[in-house]
Amino acid sequence: MTTKRLGLIMNGVTGRMGLNQHLIRSIVAIREQGGVLLANGDRIMPDPILVGRDAEKVAALAKRFNIGRHTTDLDRALADKGDTVFFDAATTQARPSLLTKAINAGKHVYCEKPIATSLEEAVEVVKLANAKGLKHGTVQDKLFLPGLKKLAFLRDSGFFGRMLSVRGEFGYWVFEGGWQEAQRPSWNYRAEDGGGIILDMVCHWRYVLDNLFGEVESVVCIGTTDIPERFDEKGKKYEATADDSAYATFKLKGGVIAHINMSWVTRVYRDDLVTFQVDGTHGSAVAGLTDCVIQARQATPRPVWNPDEKRLHDFYADWQKLPENVVYDNGFKEQWEMFIRHVCEDAPYKYTLLEGAKGVQLAECALKSWKERRWIDVAPIVV
Repeated sequence: MTTKRLGLIMNGVTGRMGLNQHLIRSIVAIREQGGVLLANGDRIMPDPILVGRDAEKVAALAKRFNIGRHTTDLDRALADKGDTVFFDAATTQARPSLLTKAINAGKHVYCEKPIATSLEEAVEVVKLANAKGLKHGTVQDKLFLPGLKKLAFLRDSGFFGRMLSVRGEFGYWVFEGGWQEAQRPSWNYRAEDGGGIILDMVCHWRYVLDNLFGEVESVVCIGTTDIPERFDEKGKKYEATADDSAYATFKLKGGVIAHINMSWVTRVYRDDLVTFQVDGTHGSAVAGLTDCVIQARQATPRPVWNPDEKRLHDFYADWQKLPENVVYDNGFKEQWEMFIRHVCEDAPYKYTLLEGAKGVQLAECALKSWKERRWIDVAPIVV
């Protein structure tokens, strides 16, 4: 049994997601645990080269995490035959061209979502990767959240009976950047830079709905730009041209109706930053990022509408917390390990760039629905 090196080009690791979830909690954690175990007993040890435009930042990260390689020259990194995987977590607008460049250099590719700002660009990248015979994947992190894994467990156990509806609430208040520093980068609020909550979040809802509740067949959506002016990272005021909140209803295969509110201009009064309530004929469940509570039909109370009397019944007390019978690893790390096994031993892997293209497609349909004020059907993607 041997340990084998996997050369990995990591682009965009100075950003929030690239640094925290992909570098620190995934690749660094995998290296610290001794690599990724393969079916034959061998181990794969990622050997990353950190790529970024700011030489000081990438050098500091390399030193901090004892990584021996870093550069500002992406072309030179792609030319190195010893590195076989390219990962990107930089801006959405640049992603299709970066993926295309990496694929043409013969690299397997793995990236954050959205994989593009348009379906046409996304499909071209999928076609190119397939034509070159390369492995490819896109981050589908919400599926690996403990809360959503618990929903999948309940579904598979038959707990819901026939599923009827899904209601999602996502969001929090993102400061405008003037009197308090914003929690998200300023480009998120400029449509010309690939920003907007519909493009960012509907990509997530596509794989969540498809994998947990039923394939999305159609969508109706409306978005708004509630905060017209914000302040960038240098304190300069700019016009917010992208949508910062949206409200979407989805019709799913099998008859389930899903509705999701998403907003960066809402103050949280719920158990988590995102919650999903799933109602079925035999039971209901509400899941957040980690926890999940359930109510079976046998334990459902009998409410009676009476606006003339103050409500005294504690409806929260009627729900039972699902026990913590499983220890869950970091979802980003888990998917990284799956992709590495896919590359190194051809292990099954379903979260390909095509799945990423489906997310872009649904976001495009939602934007079209908003513009044309109507339902939009979601067609199969032909590659």
